[in-house]
Amino acid sequence: MKTTKTTCPYCGVGCGVLVQQDDNGNISVKPDKEHPANFGRLCSKGTALAETLDHPQRLLYPEIDGQRVSWDVATSTIASRFQQIIAAHGAEAVAFYVSGQLLTEDYYVANKLMKGFIGTGNIDTNSRLCMSSAVAAYKRAFGEDLVPCSYADLEAAQLIVLVGSNAAWCHPVLYQRMVKAKKANPALQVITIDPRRTQTADLADLHLGLAPGTDAILFNGLLAWLAENGHTDHAFVSQSTAGMEQAVDMAKSTTPNVQVVAEQCRLPVEDVQRFYALFGTTAQVVTVFSQGINQSASGVDKGNALINCHLLTGRIGKVGAGAFSFTGQPNAMGGREVGGLANQLAAHLDIDNAEHRALVQDFWQSPTMAQGAGLKAVDLFQAIGAGKVKAVWIMGTNPVVSLPDTEQVRAALAQCELVIVSDCVSHTDTLELAHIRLPALGWGERNGTVTNSDRTISRQAPFLPAPGEAKQDWEILTAVAHKLGFAAHFPYQAAHEIFREHAALSAYHNAGTRCFNIGAWQDVTVAQYDALLPTQWPLNAAGQGTVRLFTDGKFFTASGKAQFIAVQPRLPQAIRSAALPFVLNTGRVRDHWHTLTRTGISPRLSAHIAEPYVEIHPCDARDQCLQEGGIARIHNGMQHILVKVKTSRDQQRGSLFVPIHWSGQFSGAAGVGRLIPAVVDPISGQPESKHATVAIEPYQVVWQGFLISRRKLTPKTDYWTAIRTEHAWRYEFFSASSIDDWAAFARDLLCQPADGVNWTEYLDTARQTYRAARFTGAQLESCLFISADGGALPARDWLVSLFAHEQLPAAERTSLLLGKPAVAGEDKGRTVCACFNVGEKTIRKAIAEQALDSVESIGRCLNAGTNCGSCIPELRTLLGVSATR
Repeated sequence: MKTTKTTCPYCGVGCGVLVQQDDNGNISVKPDKEHPANFGRLCSKGTALAETLDHPQRLLYPEIDGQRVSWDVATSTIASRFQQIIAAHGAEAVAFYVSGQLLTEDYYVANKLMKGFIGTGNIDTNSRLCMSSAVAAYKRAFGEDLVPCSYADLEAAQLIVLVGSNAAWCHPVLYQRMVKAKKANPALQVITIDPRRTQTADLADLHLGLAPGTDAILFNGLLAWLAENGHTDHAFVSQSTAGMEQAVDMAKSTTPNVQVVAEQCRLPVEDVQRFYALFGTTAQVVTVFSQGINQSASGVDKGNALINCHLLTGRIGKVGAGAFSFTGQPNAMGGREVGGLANQLAAHLDIDNAEHRALVQDFWQSPTMAQGAGLKAVDLFQAIGAGKVKAVWIMGTNPVVSLPDTEQVRAALAQCELVIVSDCVSHTDTLELAHIRLPALGWGERNGTVTNSDRTISRQAPFLPAPGEAKQDWEILTAVAHKLGFAAHFPYQAAHEIFREHAALSAYHNAGTRCFNIGAWQDVTVAQYDALLPTQWPLNAAGQGTVRLFTDGKFFTASGKAQFIAVQPRLPQAIRSAALPFVLNTGRVRDHWHTLTRTGISPRLSAHIAEPYVEIHPCDARDQCLQEGGIARIHNGMQHILVKVKTSRDQQRGSLFVPIHWSGQFSGAAGVGRLIPAVVDPISGQPESKHATVAIEPYQVVWQGFLISRRKLTPKTDYWTAIRTEHAWRYEFFSASSIDDWAAFARDLLCQPADGVNWTEYLDTARQTYRAARFTGAQLESCLFISADGGALPARDWLVSLFAHEQLPAAERTSLLLGKPAVAGEDKGRTVCACFNVGEKTIRKAIAEQALDSVESIGRCLNAGTNCGSCIPELRTLLGVSATR
């Protein structure tokens, strides 16, 4: 058994995993008990990693205009087209758009090529969408982009405040560390602050469901209350900070008392008072903030408002204390280290600082250096649409789905002179618009490092061979750099060579003025690189890491003091109206990642939440005539989406929640990005993804149905969703249009000719029911069920099970179109625990029959909740429902 230590490719927790391969090539993935991020835990996505390695739609060869070409032709074409565009329009006419999915070595080469050799700052990253406001807030307060905490501080805290963070679903392993800490220390208090009562609130002693967008008001009020009630650490403030008076005066003028805060945040006064008192009287406080803070048009100010409270009380640089940003992507932090954002330089240097530009240019020996910040993500794609940027190279991301105002993004790329996309899959919404498509390596094939949310650098090691002609991103970039004439400056033959240069730059002319310093690794050998242990930067001369920052009360500003920022709270720009009366919030679901490119091919991960949905309060659903499980049309007056209705009292009235994941490869009209306006924070450029104004109404369905097929298809219906099952693809669809010829519709749906196909069909015109099955020999290839009455549709699970047969038994073939199994089997229901594939009906049955009365007893009986624990809030709900019956 061969074992490879590597790092999970999903969120910013950065969990260590052990990949085991036997002699037959079978692969299993287990958590690494020694990795300091997870200590032997994995979430459902990490647990299912082995299921996503053999992607059915890999991009294997370079292509130009749909035709396969050699790497030499592809890289020569890119270089010559870039040279032509730069000669005609200048360097500002070209751009890179990269990703937190890249490894640090890839990021470094991309940044060096664009900023130091092409000579423009036009390289930005999809990390702009998730954590750039935290970057700016940290820089304003500390002088550098520095996360002060360690994950160990979560266990050491006496109070954890989670702001805009559904950690139970988005960072499950860290959530479970908090759960374990609370069990070990019952005195630990947890407060969640979020307009939605998410699954994370299951852990909370107090949940503050504040009005959307009012976070800065709440924390300004806290700052004023702390100052008024004697909770200022005067020694720390005088010795280690500046600007306190202005910040407190602003807080007092905007939030003079608890009553004003409660009224503006729409919270009970006693809950605000309790939060403030807990914060004021608890020495060890960690405030975790995530996308609910960052993805805002005032996200930077919100971040500084909560950092101000830690500075006033001196709760920073100490065990169990600090303002802690949880990042979304596996290497968002690594990208920040090498200048992946348009307004940064490598090694935490500033692109707008002439001395810093000269330092980096000297180190790189570059012929031309970007003279200032480039275009940030939203501005970049608007410039493409305006024709100012003529060529864009997109790496490892899907902006046609993930950016706001996605229809504008699609239109921009459709008319762009040159679109290059590097990816590991052959079909994404963005790849459809590419002129040049480049096959990149994916997780398990590439080699390098990533940095997680608490500054821990870990190795991501290869254990699979490169498929087809795929290459790692740095290799592709290096080849293009050579064709551009920069071969001497891009001599890289292996990932460790890039890492050494990155480490050396971090130490270059760094006499302690910059915190980021991994210079102790600048001479690592291949063997040392491969053996690197997870380590938190900065490193000392002996290569030892740093657990938490600012323990000496010194910061990286010009004065060496942390800066209070006077925050004037700003409410979201979008205001609800009679035409658009709802606030739309977006976010993740538990078992999926980004635009489903990886997780969407896993049956296990597709079982918990199979279709896109809108979460709405039951009273709002009633008022809008929406039915649970029905189809809703959500629109902003220009664009619309179609999603299923899910009612929940955890949702505020007047607010909606829609997940971000469903792209055009997995749904017909569920891409929520088309409803998000391109409104950004003026400092960070991060889009406001939590506060769009929309209307919602029922979508009148004439018929509905489902299809199960061995082939991946694209149904031509108003609403459809693709769901991967164990043996086939399942499609759910609804339509508002009548069908005159069901047989012709079925053949068109399945892309089959009218003749020569082994069909079995059934049509009941009176009941408007149609059923069909297609066979290849004796094997079931596909089956289709349509009804004007959705209640007439059969259960899906047993039909899916028929696709496990190489030859369908006669009894099953007879029962197929009847919609009833020949032998009744147990229906496990909707998957609740993805780690162990345990369904809701199985759990309910066990609770009833075995008198289970706790999450622990469910775990002992069914294993549910015993791995990543992210299903535990749902298990508690099921226990509560059972107890009330």
